[in-house]
Amino acid sequence: MEPGAWAALATVFILGAMSPGPSLAVVLRNTVSGGRRQGISTGIGHGMGFGIYAFLSAFGIATALSANENVEYFLRWGGIAILLWLGYNFIRHAFSDNSPNPGHEESGSPSEGAGFVQGFSIAILNPKIMAWMLALYAPFIEAESSLETLIGMGLLGMAIDGSWYVSVAVLLTTGNRVELLRSKAHLIDGAMGLLMFFFAGVLLIGA
Repeated sequence: MEPGAWAALATVFILGAMSPGPSLAVVLRNTVSGGRRQGISTGIGHGMGFGIYAFLSAFGIATALSANENVEYFLRWGGIAILLWLGYNFIRHAFSDNSPNPGHEESGSPSEGAGFVQGFSIAILNPKIMAWMLALYAPFIEAESSLETLIGMGLLGMAIDGSWYVSVAVLLTTGNRVELLRSKAHLIDGAMGLLMFFFAGVLLIGA
């Protein structure tokens, strides 16, 4: 891929990681209840799970494109539909009063190992991430994409996602930063919604 495409993909990963949701709630809860080390282990686990998911999704899409030329058509229009749906939901949440609240999560202080497993599981089993991958990979993956490129996509996702959640855990344990993070949730959601609509437009023009 061109450097500009890598930069665009990195931007998508960054905003996706920052988007409030179940993953952030788990990291917040484990950090608040178990401290910095537990929060960091949860973030590392999530990053690894996300990276594996990113690679498998990219590999699956590239394989499908190689097997059948009609797959690109369905991926493109399916991606447009998912992007519009995600964008609508992000924008709607940006103007709502809802925000992630770790106080609503199950109480308890699991071990660092359990925190890692929780972070890994929420990344692998989150259907939102599946829809995210199917939609946003469409502009970046081609049938002739090399294995090195697909691995690079997975590693990029792993590095960005893991770094974000580890940073959240560290920042939360160096001061009372929870409310500051939550106060920016609407801005992040709004940016995500606009980005979804932008990529939907790119795909639509390409169609």
